[in-house]
Amino acid sequence: MSQDEKHPLIIPRTHHVATLLVRHYHEQVAHQGRHFSDGAIRAAGFWIIGSKRLVSGIIHKCVTCRKVRGRLVDQKMADLPADRLSSEPPFTSVGLDVFGPWNVITRRTRGGSADSKRWAVLFTCMSTRAVHIELIESMSTSSFINALRRFFSIRGPAKVLRSDRGTNFIGACRELGIDTNDSELTKYLSDKGCTWIFNPPHSSHMGGSWERLIGVARRILDAMLFQTGSTRLTHEVLSTLMSEVMAIINARPLVSVSTDPDMPAILTPSMLLTQKTSATSAPSGYFSMNDLHGKQWKQVQCLADTFWKRWRQEYLTTLQRLRKWTAEKPNVKVGDVVLLKDRRDVNAVPESYFGEATVVSSGEVIITAPRH
Repeated sequence: MSQDEKHPLIIPRTHHVATLLVRHYHEQVAHQGRHFSDGAIRAAGFWIIGSKRLVSGIIHKCVTCRKVRGRLVDQKMADLPADRLSSEPPFTSVGLDVFGPWNVITRRTRGGSADSKRWAVLFTCMSTRAVHIELIESMSTSSFINALRRFFSIRGPAKVLRSDRGTNFIGACRELGIDTNDSELTKYLSDKGCTWIFNPPHSSHMGGSWERLIGVARRILDAMLFQTGSTRLTHEVLSTLMSEVMAIINARPLVSVSTDPDMPAILTPSMLLTQKTSATSAPSGYFSMNDLHGKQWKQVQCLADTFWKRWRQEYLTTLQRLRKWTAEKPNVKVGDVVLLKDRRDVNAVPESYFGEATVVSSGEVIITAPRH
């Protein structure tokens, strides 16, 4: 043991020299934690009284440490929207998104074939989690409205439409040529008594209810294409595959499959959409028309009541589980120093840009006044 370690120089924590020493040896150990910095100070022959609190405070304010090991800003998880918890008819409140494209063969030519692209619009019921998929032929406003018209014609008009407006849906809307102030689209929605709610910019996590289902649809479609081995699709084949994807998603269990023998039926979205608990054929035998008309409505009503009862008892309780973001934390304010995790635009700020944050009303953080 050296003489400096045997007889260290004692310095009070409140002295300015102690702060300078901590900053110096913290840089010497390449901005490591309190354990490394405190050991370097002691090895240099200095004993700072209450050094642990001083070193922790300086590391907490160190700009380089915040750049290297900065944590993401989060906030307490908000309550679910009311349309996720309401027992309304299917597809009353709808979330939608566009995904794709796929190359399909449109016509055969003498030299081969002419290809074109197809996209899919996924509509999901916010309460029952049912799914409806429509194909669109072109990235245009009229093509999207045609898909919306087909959806309303099959599933009935919706009261609320929800979608992203950041990197997901607004980017697709720009390619589709759809503007939120588009007169043709606005007129069609107003005629149907429907309102369109867009999520805040750069908040794709708020559309997790349909983003999750898009991922499921992609995986099912990839598995189908892998099994068939078909790489040359036609519009008819792709439309058939999308219908099968829709049927598989709607047949998925909403809750864990119970091992109780008294509850053999599985709670699925198709249980309400088709009013069928299984795909078995009708039993053989003779039934009069009076029995058919007298008892069928009771069976349909019983299935619907059973679905909503189990939906409230089993599925609704699973939505209230908060596994993360349970504590309320301070929000980012104007003048706070922030570090962007990823790049929003190629020509915008770089990935490691460090500057002063300006928070706009929509919740987007804009970097201004760079600090070097």
